Amino acid sequence: SNVPIEDGKFLTASMPYRGQISTQETDENLEKVQASKAEDFVEWIPNNIKSSVIDVAPVDANISATFITNTTALKAMFQRLASQFSALYKRKAFLHWYKGEGMDEMEFQEADKNVVD
Repeated sequence: SNVPIEDGKFLTASMPYRGQISTQETDENLEKVQASKAEDFVEWIPNNIKSSVIDVAPVDANISATFITNTTALKAMFQRLASQFSALYKRKAFLHWYKGEGMDEMEFQEADKNVVD
């Protein structure tokens, strides 16, 4: 699912670098990202970007970097999944398959209640 990152804030991030790069250069890049994206990060998690250097370069380049984040923009996706689950459960769709495998209907009721809460 395509999640528009503009809809949320970054909680944490990881920046792994691959190839021959100095840790000083990675720290400088990290500071640039923190300065330019400060408003996109939650303020209640200090030092929320970590970096690492892997000396082995990728096959098709001399150096590479990846920016991996955990964002609150995923909330909309989970809300959509919860509403879809509720709609299916309300109709008892596919419930017979799970009951046939030994699950109890109370487990679905509890899951639906937990998701709503």
